[in-house]
Amino acid sequence: MITVNQTTISEAQILQEMQYHPAKDHRAAMIDAAESLIIGELFNQRLDALGLHLQTDEQQESEEQKQNALLNLLIEAEVAIPCATEQECAHYYQQNLAKFCSSPLIAARHILIPAPAEDEHARANALETAESILEALNKGESFSVLAGQHSRCESARLGGQLGQLSKGQTVSEFERQVFSADEGLINHPVESRFGFHIVFVDFKQAGKQLPYEAVKLRIKDYLNKKVERKAIAQYIECLIAEAKIDGFDFNVSTSPLVQ
Repeated sequence: MITVNQTTISEAQILQEMQYHPAKDHRAAMIDAAESLIIGELFNQRLDALGLHLQTDEQQESEEQKQNALLNLLIEAEVAIPCATEQECAHYYQQNLAKFCSSPLIAARHILIPAPAEDEHARANALETAESILEALNKGESFSVLAGQHSRCESARLGGQLGQLSKGQTVSEFERQVFSADEGLINHPVESRFGFHIVFVDFKQAGKQLPYEAVKLRIKDYLNKKVERKAIAQYIECLIAEAKIDGFDFNVSTSPLVQ
């Protein structure tokens, strides 16, 4: 049994709330559910003290959804959240220029030799095949012909052409290697979760720096949300610190709900 400023939260309530908190085991789910109910009770008690209440049509299905609505009322009433200034936004831009570039572009061809990631024997055979194809290309054989013969990608019928690519369009392990390569044939098979790729980079264009005016609204929104999250977490920490909670050890610093 848990009490929050002498208000009881029963085991039955915790068991009911657990359905909204999937976790690695039963105990972890119970802890998350208990934290959620405690925070919700603190919100309710503070709203009662302020004379604020949810409207009838604002009642939510789960405790978490209800908490969000209650928290919004409390934030509006009690938490002053500053907005990022023009100077702060400009400073953030100058300190993080690499974050504000257009995506680099490449045009590439590939030959895919597939192999399941969990099948070591198939991976070894695929790597051997990929290396033999790479050797044939280095001897002057046609990339398009070999792609049509060996590749197990739909691009095979186009000679392996992938077209123009920007970051985020391919799987990370493929993207990381191909975007860092120079133009021309990559001199080793590129491994991905799908198998091994022989890749020829036909064209490469570096990303361009975006001007401050083009991104300042995005920066302002990011900084405002960052400050808001911190203010809300501190507000919840204060509610917990000022409450008398028995039957539960609330570790604020590690609670994902508070974070």
